[in-house]
Amino acid sequence: MRYPDFLHAVAAGQVPEGISVQLQSLWYDARGDWHKAHDLINDLNDPSSAHIHAYLHRKEGDEGNARYWYSRAGKAPCSLPLADEWEILVKLYGAS
Repeated sequence: MRYPDFLHAVAAGQVPEGISVQLQSLWYDARGDWHKAHDLINDLNDPSSAHIHAYLHRKEGDEGNARYWYSRAGKAPCSLPLADEWEILVKLYGAS
């Protein structure tokens, strides 16, 4: 999926068919449903899910929990604006 198409799907309010659970999580986050975004990746143990989990906790304001999940993902904690990190994650995990 191309990044502009993903953005269009967010604006249209329609989850694109066939996208990964990681992209689904970021889609719900962009639509303002933090809890659904978190629920989708909460029990997943892969590095990409941990990376998104970290971002979500950073967005929530729980820096300690975010640091834990960045570590689980093998990533340094992010200090970019949240919108920039979201875009990077979307592109990194499936929407180029």
